[in-house]
Amino acid sequence: MKTAAETRHVLDLLETQHPDADTELHYKDAYQLLVATMLSAQSTDARVNIVTPALFARYPSARALARATT
Repeated sequence: MKTAAETRHVLDLLETQHPDADTELHYKDAYQLLVATMLSAQSTDARVNIVTPALFARYPSARALARATT
């Protein structure tokens, strides 16, 4: 496992190499970004942005999504 200092070093390097990194995905918090990123691996960001508002309305948290049965 990386130490906090090692993790900070890696993040600093990434920020230096990609200072303007951004995403086209729409999200409000880390949960939404994680789910949207996972979905975008299987689809386009544009399509993900269309379907995620309804998904996040129905499952507003990781806990709610984990409890989903359908």
